[in-house]
Amino acid sequence: MPVEITWWGHATCTVEDSDVRVLTDPLFARRLAHLRRRRGALPPPRAWQADVALVSHLHADHLHLPSLARLAPGTRLLVPQGAPRAVPGLRRLRHLRLSEVAPGDETTVGDLLVRAVSARHDGRRLPVGRHRSPALGYVIEGRARTYFAGDTGLFEEMAEEVGPVDAALLPVGGWGPYLGEGHLDAGRAAEAVRLLAPGVAVPVHYGTYWPIGMDAVRPHEFHAPGEEFARLAAKRAPGVAVHRLGHGESVRLKADR
Repeated sequence: MPVEITWWGHATCTVEDSDVRVLTDPLFARRLAHLRRRRGALPPPRAWQADVALVSHLHADHLHLPSLARLAPGTRLLVPQGAPRAVPGLRRLRHLRLSEVAPGDETTVGDLLVRAVSARHDGRRLPVGRHRSPALGYVIEGRARTYFAGDTGLFEEMAEEVGPVDAALLPVGGWGPYLGEGHLDAGRAAEAVRLLAPGVAVPVHYGTYWPIGMDAVRPHEFHAPGEEFARLAAKRAPGVAVHRLGHGESVRLKADR
């Protein structure tokens, strides 16, 4: 059975590998605080189906409690170490099998091994809260190795820590007109592709949510990152196949370990 990656929008993806469904940073909301979903239909109920869900960090567009509440009873949920203390609402999700993980931790789900890796990003639950958890990426190892970067800046040890991968799901933008520290834009994501040298790269975390009332403010930051990433990656890592998916679209990998 081929490995299949589906992008639902923002950082939410399904990775199907070795008959295991992995869901990343579930976000199924039409509106989140001052953000609204500007492009793409809401993910359908089949997107909620997963054997394991991965949460990269505590920001509300990545750890979204109402979306996690939709997951079926018994779904495994991996969150950064200390997340239940920083986000007490996680403790109410008693229908999920929650585990806290830190960089280097490995979790077996069926025939998959999920390894937590470092990310360079603010680990706090914003806008308030003194408790901090590590921001994470994850490497999903089965018939293929798939790297989900979460939110991260570029860092020197990225390729060494992540290791060889067949596919990389990389953030290339954001949900507002300006990216702060600890993010990849199209150019930095293309450099990450050069360092990681995966067979396939999929841009995520762009073109989905945008602040209400700001549609005309730097609109290229909403529309352009995916195309710009594909253009720059073709120059810096011409051997990597970039798949710029639409919302709900999938790509199948040929890798088989």
